[in-house]
Amino acid sequence: MSLSGRLFRELGQHIPAGVARLVGRPAAVLFHGVEPQTGDPRLQANHHEADAFRAIALSLKANFDVLPLSALPDVLAAPDKHQRALFLMSDDGYVNNLTVAAGILEELHMPWTLFVSTHHIDTAERNPAFVARLFAFYAAAGGYRLPHLKDSVVLADNPGFREIAADRLLNAMKQLNGPDARHVIVEMIKILKPEKVAELFLRFRSEEFLNWDQIRELNKRGVTIGAHAHWHWPLNDSQAESYIQQQVRLPKVRIEAEVGPCTAFAYPFGNIGDVSRTAWEAVQDAGYSHAFTTLSGSLESEMNPFLLPRYTLGMKENRTPSLISLLRAGNSRVLEWQKTLAA
Repeated sequence: MSLSGRLFRELGQHIPAGVARLVGRPAAVLFHGVEPQTGDPRLQANHHEADAFRAIALSLKANFDVLPLSALPDVLAAPDKHQRALFLMSDDGYVNNLTVAAGILEELHMPWTLFVSTHHIDTAERNPAFVARLFAFYAAAGGYRLPHLKDSVVLADNPGFREIAADRLLNAMKQLNGPDARHVIVEMIKILKPEKVAELFLRFRSEEFLNWDQIRELNKRGVTIGAHAHWHWPLNDSQAESYIQQQVRLPKVRIEAEVGPCTAFAYPFGNIGDVSRTAWEAVQDAGYSHAFTTLSGSLESEMNPFLLPRYTLGMKENRTPSLISLLRAGNSRVLEWQKTLAA
């Protein structure tokens, strides 16, 4: 989670929702997956538990006008008229979006958008960030020289050390170009041994991706489908221009061939350091109308429509109305970042 996200959550604990409502602005929020229960938060950090998610959804419905993505142009054109507008989104495309989240949101009559990484839908290949963390927590203790990484990966038996090692490993990998990062993932699986990886994949079924039939079912049930790149990897300055263009254009082609029109994009990881100028320009050139980051802020008409902010919902937030109403406090940071990517 970003520093600004942590600050908003801290502030939201102390400001009454009624007071925060007075300064509210339209916003977008996101979750990833929803499981009946989770067993290991180290590996399932992307997944709300169903009861907690239902409570958050009920709070959103009671305090905001949750709108379909088709309303976004009108909201951006006149945000002062839509101060309680909210867009609910989910990233990645996990099976539990269909088996758990969809039922909760249908029951509450809440529209939402699902952004999918199409390579993972096509192949069922797990999210590379998940595989990296799997390696960090389940590889035997020792030092490992992985291809393309400058420093050795050292894993000790201490659980706290493993958590630090997992964060360092993923941060180092995110500086690699996509092909090199894929090479690292392949080597991690070899070290863990394919049979152990298969066992761990079964243990963490929460990380399974939807297939196209399931995505079509969600779409028929009213869910808007957007693109989340092809392979789930940052579109940052480490990536070749041709690679970024492929990662942006291919998911639009695949979604439109399998489901229907695809007009919105969400950047994998999506924070400062994960998105380049080349990336947002490629999104614009590919024919998308809007794209979303994971920087916290409200939705304003002066913002670059291809670098819009979103707030990531915490696992057990109990002050959601206050938190979302305060998101405009992050706008100066968002706008400054947008300027740097336009310079």
